[in-house]
Amino acid sequence: MKSFLEHIAEELLEKFGTDLSRIAVVFPNKRASLFLNEHLARLAGKPLWSPAYITISDLFRSLSPLKVADPILLVCELHRCFTECTGIDETLDHFYGWGQLLLADFDDVDKNMAPADKVFALLRDIHELDDVSYLTDEQREIIRRFFSNFSDDHNTELKERFLKLWSHIGDIYHLFNRKLADRQLAYEGALYRQVATDKTLQFEYDTYVFIGFNLLHPVEQELFRQLEREGKALFYQDTEDIPPRSTTFISAPTENSQARYISRWLSEKNRIAAGHRTAIVLCDESLLLPVVHSLPDTVEKANITTGYPLYQTPIASLISQLISLQTIGYSPKAGSYRLRHINAVLRHPYAKYISPRYQDLVQEMNAKRMYYPEIGFLSSDEGLALLFQHHDTPILKWLLSLVRHIATSYRQTEVEGPLDTESLFRMHTLLNRINGLVVSGELSVDVITLQRLIMQLIQTTTIPFHGEPIEGIQIMGVLETRNLDFDHVLLLSCNEGNMPRGINDTSFIPYSIRKAYGLTTVDNKVAIYANYFHHLLQRASDVTLVYNNSTNDGQTGEMSRFMLQLMVDGRQTITYQTLKAGQQSSLRMPKPIEKTEAVMEILRQRFLQNTGIVSPTAISNYLRCQLRFFYRYVSNLAEPDNNDEDLIDNRIFGNIFHLSAQKVYEYLMQLTGDHITALAIDDLLKNNIEIERIVDNAFKRELFQIKDPTRRLPPLDGLQLINREVIIRYIRQLLETDKRLTPFTILGLEKEISMPLAIRVNDHTADAQDTHETTLKIGGYIDRLDSVVDPETGEERIRVIDYKTGAYHIKPLADVDAIFDPENIKEHSDYFLQAFLYSHIIRRETDTAVSPALLFIQHAGTDDYDPTLKLGKERVRDIATEAPRFMKLLNETISDIFNADITFMPTNDMKRCHTCPYATLCGR
Repeated sequence: MKSFLEHIAEELLEKFGTDLSRIAVVFPNKRASLFLNEHLARLAGKPLWSPAYITISDLFRSLSPLKVADPILLVCELHRCFTECTGIDETLDHFYGWGQLLLADFDDVDKNMAPADKVFALLRDIHELDDVSYLTDEQREIIRRFFSNFSDDHNTELKERFLKLWSHIGDIYHLFNRKLADRQLAYEGALYRQVATDKTLQFEYDTYVFIGFNLLHPVEQELFRQLEREGKALFYQDTEDIPPRSTTFISAPTENSQARYISRWLSEKNRIAAGHRTAIVLCDESLLLPVVHSLPDTVEKANITTGYPLYQTPIASLISQLISLQTIGYSPKAGSYRLRHINAVLRHPYAKYISPRYQDLVQEMNAKRMYYPEIGFLSSDEGLALLFQHHDTPILKWLLSLVRHIATSYRQTEVEGPLDTESLFRMHTLLNRINGLVVSGELSVDVITLQRLIMQLIQTTTIPFHGEPIEGIQIMGVLETRNLDFDHVLLLSCNEGNMPRGINDTSFIPYSIRKAYGLTTVDNKVAIYANYFHHLLQRASDVTLVYNNSTNDGQTGEMSRFMLQLMVDGRQTITYQTLKAGQQSSLRMPKPIEKTEAVMEILRQRFLQNTGIVSPTAISNYLRCQLRFFYRYVSNLAEPDNNDEDLIDNRIFGNIFHLSAQKVYEYLMQLTGDHITALAIDDLLKNNIEIERIVDNAFKRELFQIKDPTRRLPPLDGLQLINREVIIRYIRQLLETDKRLTPFTILGLEKEISMPLAIRVNDHTADAQDTHETTLKIGGYIDRLDSVVDPETGEERIRVIDYKTGAYHIKPLADVDAIFDPENIKEHSDYFLQAFLYSHIIRRETDTAVSPALLFIQHAGTDDYDPTLKLGKERVRDIATEAPRFMKLLNETISDIFNADITFMPTNDMKRCHTCPYATLCGR
């Protein structure tokens, strides 16, 4: 079957012969011209003078002395007009989105040649409805229905706010057009209107052939009439009816499954061999990447008409990080950079193009926790010197220099990839456009607003693909299919909302007013897409429409209304199919790990050698999940330390508090010895400077890893300052709580303790099973060991105190057995295990009662607060009463670890896996 463009090619050759040099062929877009030219050359069979091919936009622009301004410049100028007319000081980045919307409304008013003053005045002054002689009866009824919703009895406040906004739009419209005209500039709608109303137009060509236009704007209609009156216009519109054909509807569970179906679809019915007669149309253009990756190897050529999103390229993420480095990542007062922002840049894939020494700098900075590189380190490296330029250089100029440097390095060090090369070029072009506006004074914004503006523009920029348009499989967006015919058509994501697309009528002009004055409405948009859809299917002998039937992730799962219309039409046979995943999901269950001889050898070397020691943390990990113990202590996989930045997580916060508490009491002990008095604590509470100095030193050590006492604390950001104030308050709370127990004696701070423990080992030697007794060391560090007089009994007891900064309110366990029950991990039984063990070790060396205590600083403000742990309802005032049962269970637990017959088993509590750093290793 001949295509629409083939019919036109035949007719043009019949009318004008082979000399088409004085003919201009006008299309809605450029792509169809390539196909028409190919048909003309083939049908002519000999050399011919080709016609000129122009788009409707090019035609209008060629007939006007005005120039369509850069879109960014238009919004900037509109923002100035908006501010001048309304007096509202709105930032450009906040205005930008609805500035584009307002510009679209102005464009629509002009293209439809609507009476702008009347449209914009209509809502400003309802009384203008007293004179409606210029309106038709239908228009008057539409407007009255609209205003009935704003009666005096209902929504008065909404009405007033609405009219207040609209009262300035007419002024903005006229001022905006006037300022642009003074500079010989215009937006597209204004230029079109100027051309349509110009009666002195001179046309370059003898004949203008308009092909495939539908739903013309009044400005286009007026231009066409003028050309028709002069006998210079020919019009071709495809009105052929849809013949009956076989159509396949396919429902798919996901978007990606649709893309994966492409390989199978192309392999059937000789679709690959059909080349440019086969089209894959993306109703949702975000499918481009999975579609490209799903093309089979047998596809040698493909032409892609949709653009690759710039925001998905590495250079876009780098630009965002670079701007953050020079804004929130830089402290002008201190002249230094924040470590996390430097890390974000230097760990980016493009960091190697900034400098080949970037890894050395990463290691040096993170080792020293410094905020700025050494000057000597930078002096010999152009890339790093450029990266760490301060605000002496305007940020756009700095970004442009860096992009050029990266592009140069990329070309020198890599085999050029087309996507990377083009994305660097597009980014440089975009930044250069913005910089030109800044230099010319058109754009005047602060750095934060500029950052938001750049990111908004990146979001809307695409990278075009280059290729031979009339060769290979055609991968297209819906708009690129206009006037083209294909034999094989596959529409992907043909859902309601994608086809037709953009049917939301977002505008400052309400639907009723748009309808009354003939402006573009939802109805127009739907009609346009209906035309695209039906024309695409019109001459295709093989049509497959795929839609997503999932209702997840915001998807409605509805097929397009156009598909429903085909079903109702009943003129063609429709086959219904469903895509199903070839694989079924299966629950991955972690497998037990046998204690082989190699595993047992690692356990012996780690815990049974002279330097080995078993910590309460290791035992708690074993009770929490035996696989977690295996990964940490047998495989020696340390839990990740993600705090390579200057952020304060719970661990860092706790470390800072612990070190501050230790140094506070070391300070008191320098003044009074081990004996702490209320007077000494009072004096320290009055000495704010000393407490702050201690906390600041703890910040230096734990957050910034600064061990040199002569180095100053780097400047703190907002969140760090808040955490500093909280820790100072906690230290003061600790001192207030301890003052109630004075006098007391400090017996140790961060005291290291241990004891020998005899256990049974079953390690299966190579010759025979070997069960024997051996001794290991068990112990750790006590946050604080003190001796107090119990206020209830009046007797002296020693407290083993572990500081806790969390908000958790610990509950008593029922008995000692509950400490070793893995089910009680969620009740923090591991806290009990550590406190009981340390208390027992101390009790072995003294006749004084020893009690385990957890001091939760957030709950220590009450007068009767006692951190001593409870079993049931009773406080454990002396660990000796519970030690026999505790040590028996402890010995059994550790013996199980060294029993080769007992495998490492995964936990049955899936909730523990959510916070486990090894969850992905075991399959959870």
